Amino acid sequence: MTDVNLQALHDVEHTLVMGVLNITEDSFSDGGLWLDPDKAAQHGRDMMAAGADIIDIGAESTRPGAKRVSEEDEHRRITGAVEALIPAGAVLSIDTTRASVAAAALERGAQIINDVSGGTLDAELPHVVADHDCLYIVQHWRGWLAGSKGANPDQDTSVYEHGVLQDVHDELMRQVDGVLAAGVRPERIIIDPGLGFSKPGIGHNLPLLTGLETFRATGYPVLIGQSRKRFISAMLAEAGVDEPTMADRDGVTAGLSAMCAEHGAWAVRVHDVAASRSAVIAGNVWRAYRQSQD
Repeated sequence: MTDVNLQALHDVEHTLVMGVLNITEDSFSDGGLWLDPDKAAQHGRDMMAAGADIIDIGAESTRPGAKRVSEEDEHRRITGAVEALIPAGAVLSIDTTRASVAAAALERGAQIINDVSGGTLDAELPHVVADHDCLYIVQHWRGWLAGSKGANPDQDTSVYEHGVLQDVHDELMRQVDGVLAAGVRPERIIIDPGLGFSKPGIGHNLPLLTGLETFRATGYPVLIGQSRKRFISAMLAEAGVDEPTMADRDGVTAGLSAMCAEHGAWAVRVHDVAASRSAVIAGNVWRAYRQSQD
């Protein structure tokens, strides 16, 4: 079992790669592939071998139109994967919005909670994080699958009055204030602008990527989760790729991973670890070189 220095992990100066382990029936790109506990554990180990610094385990899809899984099912899936991967030396992030699931995973050795609701769905979750003194990823999202019944899943939550960059920054900082008030220490917080969450289009997401420095200026490390998102398919379609494959999406994801690393992201959350690992290495070298020239 690996003894993780949480502060060193929080303060790392090069971009990390977070591999996605979806133990779900209906995640948009890999739902159902890793439901079997043995397959899930092996996929986690494979991503570690491919260079993932962190494995992010989720047991509930957050794609538009997804249905909530029961608390019991989420608990069982998450704890099974944690118990399988901690002995392998994994650094584990738990993608959950439920305090009970977070507590169970942390008690079994997980080190990070990745809360896509940013502390707003389960008011007890920030308190669990504070009690366990783990790392806490606070993500921007304007509501649990709000507006998911329409043809445009985010039509009710994707209007940004002052521009997407300013509004997401301001709303995310209010979420951070909330988790600080719950007792989470600032040196344990990582922020995530939530690409694709209440942000369906290219025009919602590229400003957040090009404005990465705005989020870094808060003093909190920044996680970027661009992998296989809808806006990537839209970018490819605009370039004339009529039916982009998963390989096409992963290629764009890797390119964005390099850009994020060059601009100082704390980590990128990706499905294809090998492709983004190489891209992140290039971005880290690029950033170090640029800094040496300043």
